[in-house]
Amino acid sequence: MKPAGLAGREDLRDLPFVTIDPADARDHDDAVWAHADDDPLNAGGHVIWVAIADVAHYVRPGSALDGEARKRGNSSYFPDRVVPMLPDRLSGDLCSLHEGVPRACIAVRMRIDAKGEKIGHRFDRAMMRSVATLTYREVQTAMDGAPNDACAPLMDEIIRPLYAAHAALADARARRQPLDLELPERKVELSEEGKVLSVNFAERLEAHKLIEEFMVLANVAAAETLIARKSPLIFRVHEEPPPEKLDALRDVAEASGLTLAKGRVLKTEHLNRLLHQAADSEHAELINFSTLRAMTQAYYAPSNFGHFGLALQAYAHFTSPIRRYADLVVHRALISAHGWGDDGLRPSDIERLEGTAEHISETERRSMMAERDTNDRYLAAYLSERVGEEFTGRISGVTHFGVFVRLDETGADGLIPMRALGREYFHFDREAGTLMGADTGIVIALGQRVGVRLSEAAPVTGGLAFDLVSIEGEAPGRGPTKARGKPPRRKAVRAAHKAAKVKRKERRDRR
Repeated sequence: MKPAGLAGREDLRDLPFVTIDPADARDHDDAVWAHADDDPLNAGGHVIWVAIADVAHYVRPGSALDGEARKRGNSSYFPDRVVPMLPDRLSGDLCSLHEGVPRACIAVRMRIDAKGEKIGHRFDRAMMRSVATLTYREVQTAMDGAPNDACAPLMDEIIRPLYAAHAALADARARRQPLDLELPERKVELSEEGKVLSVNFAERLEAHKLIEEFMVLANVAAAETLIARKSPLIFRVHEEPPPEKLDALRDVAEASGLTLAKGRVLKTEHLNRLLHQAADSEHAELINFSTLRAMTQAYYAPSNFGHFGLALQAYAHFTSPIRRYADLVVHRALISAHGWGDDGLRPSDIERLEGTAEHISETERRSMMAERDTNDRYLAAYLSERVGEEFTGRISGVTHFGVFVRLDETGADGLIPMRALGREYFHFDREAGTLMGADTGIVIALGQRVGVRLSEAAPVTGGLAFDLVSIEGEAPGRGPTKARGKPPRRKAVRAAHKAAKVKRKERRDRR
């Protein structure tokens, strides 16, 4: 397989594109550049370029490569390896925008005004050449005043203009009010032998947000272009949360002394107000995870139902065709819509768009589960040498068989089985998501701080089990060793339990 040539492409090799990725990135499929708009009618505006590897040139519709890519649906990322959607000859070479090497791309030129609103865009099938392969950390360090040798020559022409354009986009984002969740991502570091060295939370830098906003804008531009040209495509869809999940979130908020606005039409700005109320408080993690649990799962579809979380009317994945088949479909749709060649969407591809969307939605869910389970196994292996030690954390789930706890140190989740909560019977209130001790009256609920002792770590399954040491700083109460009839307190506790349920029902009825 040979690199694509310049024939039939716009020549963008003189534009100073750069790639900005994690230090351990295995591929580089997007490059960016921005500069001030020289149009006097757009004073204070910016021009943003996003160039994406032209995977469609190499992965032709109906080919064996295409069949395998569709079957996989996406790449899967694990701490020790990647299971790629495409072979390394493409993902790591021909479709990776390496520094100093001409690469085929589909580029979008977007103009935004001084307030960060997009006022125009156009797509080109082109040839580009990255001037630098940069990492998030070194770009952020450069903007913070300490550029290294790679960044120092790029400050005035590339890095500062990128951040200036991002500042305008950040203003537009603040007005649009996409869901503003703060969910730390775990990063498992392995030795060459595959042993877990550490488990940390990944950095969240301004440079990350910059690239994310540029990619979101490019994805919006792709969706808008294809809608305008009446081209079939696959949308990224995120529907509104169902009422019952919002009721559960509202209960968690009220139990934390916070409020979630009531109304017939829920908007992300209402959820953001709740998240901002909880920010920097002891309830921040609980509210963020509870809000996430209230959301529906995003999926792919050939029909446009909007993207609730991003507060966008139309959204399509365009920026990662190396690792997502949905993006490859959108690239082919752009090729067909612009008449760029014979490697666009075929009639047979259009006929099975719905089946393709359902299939890749399923492969995405499968990958997410595999990635999560793998991380859990590594965490269990890491903690297996610390059985018997005590940890702090928060209650992340309450069930009829026990309590789930997320540890502060690693973000690992484990279970306190019912037998380890105390020598008493616990009433489970499914509606409120609480456990109430029949003898002591103790109430165990989401978000409470707990001290736990690790009693079991099973690397094969990824399971962790804890014993409860303390709850909200207090040792848990203990009921009688053997039940001898119903203790006098049980009647009062059950009455309080029933009264609480009635009160919650009345509160819902008044809404």
